[in-house]
Amino acid sequence: MFKGLGQMASMLRQAREIGGKLEEMNRRMATWRLVGAAGGGMIEVEIDGLGQVRHVRIDPTLFAKGDREMIEALLPAAFNDASMKLKERQLAEMGELSQGADLGALGKLLQEGDGA
Repeated sequence: MFKGLGQMASMLRQAREIGGKLEEMNRRMATWRLVGAAGGGMIEVEIDGLGQVRHVRIDPTLFAKGDREMIEALLPAAFNDASMKLKERQLAEMGELSQGADLGALGKLLQEGDGA
């Protein structure tokens, strides 16, 4: 029983450390800028690390051509490209965040809690 308490204390300590790292990561994410493009760069969408659109650039030649359908098709593609880049960066950051975290203690504690 006391062995489990030591493991729980260790897990709580790790949870606090991870919580602090997550807060720091959220602060950094707010400063990220990711650009998605479509149509060979004719449309670009810039988003921040929280997924908010910050800027949209549309090549003036698309307006000159009056090609509304093309613009309507390229805008979501550029946004999706930016969103994919954001997800990739978030995954990379989460991988770095979880390095060094000993999650084995959690598994051991759960196994012992099942009466094993």
